[in-house]
Amino acid sequence: MRIRVGCQLGFDFPRPTPMIVMLNVHFSRFSDLERPDFLTSNPSVPIGGYRDSFGNWCNRLTAPAGHLTLGTDAVVRDPGTPPPPDLNALQHQVQDLPAEVILFLLGSRYCETDRLSDDAWRLFGHTPLGWARVQAICDFVHSHITFGYEHSRATRTAAEAYAERRGVCRDYTHLAVTFCRCLNIPARYCTGYVTDIGLPPPYGTMDFAAWMEVYLGGRWHVFDPRNNIPLIGRILIANGRDAADVPLTHNFGPGVLSGFTVWADEAPPQ
Repeated sequence: MRIRVGCQLGFDFPRPTPMIVMLNVHFSRFSDLERPDFLTSNPSVPIGGYRDSFGNWCNRLTAPAGHLTLGTDAVVRDPGTPPPPDLNALQHQVQDLPAEVILFLLGSRYCETDRLSDDAWRLFGHTPLGWARVQAICDFVHSHITFGYEHSRATRTAAEAYAERRGVCRDYTHLAVTFCRCLNIPARYCTGYVTDIGLPPPYGTMDFAAWMEVYLGGRWHVFDPRNNIPLIGRILIANGRDAADVPLTHNFGPGVLSGFTVWADEAPPQ
């Protein structure tokens, strides 16, 4: 299956403003790209790249005063089926975890393990270890939070989402990530594209999505507490401890997002 993904974002700046932009497909999917998904700008500005501490590809640029449009466009080859569940994936004891995943057991900006630890053990401490426990967390979060773009708030933390019981996909993900970490299961926050392929209409306006990866049985597995069903065409952009590590754009000064279009659709066969 071929999936076309990309975006066009418009900004208005009162003065020249440095930016970090994280919109390219994750390196783990580079071999699936039919061509490089270069970041483009209008007007054209110099763009430099680097990898952050999580290995995500980041772009640096200075936006001129006035209007700036940024965009990407790519075709990604995809199996066309969701990854199969690994119901027997085991939960590691903390002392047996690789050192590089310990970071994803700790609290972070939006994932306050200290505030939710007691609730996590009360709610899920009786569930079987491993895959079943993570799925129980996703089932709870999926039913506990009411989704709505009108509920979006950039500063909402996992504890606040738990108390307010509303939010968007990043809030579902932050809460599920936090519960997993409280229960000694490494979990990291992911952002990228999720398609509507295979789902019945009507379809909402396409947006970027958030989900999590959990470390079980020696590797990372995808879980999606917002949708909580297997989906076709999940294309990763970046992962980190929480949304603070993987903002799609970060402006070092005032600016307004004045345009926002995202696409993730099945492309015709070649």
